[in-house]
Amino acid sequence: MRMSKRNLSRIILALVLSSFCIPHSSFSSQPNVVFLLVDDLRWNALGCMGDKIVKTPNIDKLAIRGVLFENMFVTTSICWSSRATMFTGQWMRRHGVGLNDGKQLKPDAWAQTYPAQFRAAGFRTGFIGKFGVGGNKEMKEMPGEFDYWKGLPGQAGKLFIEPNDPTHKHKTALFGDQALEFIDGCKSDQPFCLSLSFNAVHARDHESREYEPDSRDEGMYDGIEIPLPKLATEEAFHRLPEFVKKSEGRTRWGWRFDEPQKAQSILRDYYCLITGMDREVGRIVEALARKGVADNTVIVFAADNGYALADRGLADKWFAYEEDIRVPLIIVDPRLPESRRGTKVSSIALNVDIAPTMLDLAGVPVPSVMQGRSLKPVLAGENPADWRTEFFYEHHAVPARIPPVEAVRTERWKYIRWIRAEPVVEELYDLQNDPLEEKNLINEPAHAAQLRELREKWERYGAELQ
Repeated sequence: MRMSKRNLSRIILALVLSSFCIPHSSFSSQPNVVFLLVDDLRWNALGCMGDKIVKTPNIDKLAIRGVLFENMFVTTSICWSSRATMFTGQWMRRHGVGLNDGKQLKPDAWAQTYPAQFRAAGFRTGFIGKFGVGGNKEMKEMPGEFDYWKGLPGQAGKLFIEPNDPTHKHKTALFGDQALEFIDGCKSDQPFCLSLSFNAVHARDHESREYEPDSRDEGMYDGIEIPLPKLATEEAFHRLPEFVKKSEGRTRWGWRFDEPQKAQSILRDYYCLITGMDREVGRIVEALARKGVADNTVIVFAADNGYALADRGLADKWFAYEEDIRVPLIIVDPRLPESRRGTKVSSIALNVDIAPTMLDLAGVPVPSVMQGRSLKPVLAGENPADWRTEFFYEHHAVPARIPPVEAVRTERWKYIRWIRAEPVVEELYDLQNDPLEEKNLINEPAHAAQLRELREKWERYGAELQ
């Protein structure tokens, strides 16, 4: 059959237009992504992680619907560096935020972050809450990098409840409201990526009430004795290197835990903040359902740092001990088969994996500069033979108050190296037999070969991860 010139022209025009236009059906095949990040949330301070006191019903439901990672860690435990790692999928020594107190990402580095990649792929992007990377000057440029921008510099405000706000709305609730506004503004023919970064449960340092909760949660844990961690002992404190005993971690312990009554007040407020944050998680999940997109939205829930609640006589994070570097991670992917929902995995996951995982789950190419790995096969239960069994940890920020430290953690062993001590101070722990890291084996002849192997790994990782 001979084709007319007119019909041929129409076909050519259609082909040309299709090369420029993305059909709606291709958008609908891609899932939306919601990334919920909590500040300074201790790894086990959730019901789904074993806490019998804290009330986190909505997060616990996420764990039931998704996959919970029991061995999730950060590669640097401080706000701005860990957040930069989650944006870039890179170790601190590559992205530079936190190295020599650098606090911002350069424009070319930002172009390779997960928000920039999602936006370039046609997703509607939003950011809400504590941005945490860069100061006021850098923040002025960020609204143009997102379709919806409600990011805040620093700690996202001096107080959780601003005194000049007539509504007395807690920041956690405000961020929840903004998340609902973003979701409501999304269209059915365009996928979205929303990043919500709570500034709870980070303390308001130096304030009279560091963990002020939402008024709706006041008194929720009154009369309940919240136990301190097993390592909240003088014996554990005295085992620390002398320079750690004099560090910022001990200073903040004095702010919060030097008296039993004060410690209980702090812990109850901390738990109230967690419960208030959990309420907003529930509202967001409900909003996704109302919008009709819950069955096509991946939810990633994580924390940016571990957190010491008087462990070893210290407070906050930073160091290479388990309570400082371990964080919760839950991933809900509605496309997973029923058999994978509510499962727990023991594979080591890291904050460098967050960016490549979200991109991969959404079908967006992962930039080659990202050093993390997509958790997609682990989510599916594939147990890749080459999955990591160890990782490198580093912390260099604020060296005048926080002793710089690096470490190698394997599935069984941990090697800690305090890099600026003279002479260098080292620690070695057998996590299988000593999960609380109470017995330093550094001078044990029986472990000399293991020590040599870990020292070699420390040196190799330090060079390879540049």
